Amino acid sequence: MAKGIEIRDAHFPGRAAIDAYGNGGFRFADMSHRGSILCLPSGIHGWAPKIETALTAEDLALVLEQAADIEILLVGTGTELRRLPQALRDVLREHRISSDPMSTGAAVRTYNVLLAEDRAVAAALIAVD
Repeated sequence: MAKGIEIRDAHFPGRAAIDAYGNGGFRFADMSHRGSILCLPSGIHGWAPKIETALTAEDLALVLEQAADIEILLVGTGTELRRLPQALRDVLREHRISSDPMSTGAAVRTYNVLLAEDRAVAAALIAVD
């Protein structure tokens, strides 16, 4: 007997440049995703930070799990630049990850450049309208 529709976490199993952003989501690899995303060495994952204005280490747990393959984490904070809390910066530094918060648009552009240069980059991108 068929199980019906199986809903899984959004995940694209590869690294890909971000082709477009806005309207509450992102386009990449001939696909689209509504909502925020994490671009990691293991692929692009759907992401729902609990409080977008004050990210925590828990919000970035998947980033920390893959820390050995990440040198730079770009954090797209929406339409405005928001500082990362000191506690989060400390945790990232302990994992030898340099963090750089910026607007989501700037983070997308920077991510694409560093990805093209084959750098050990990851991005946490908050969707914008």
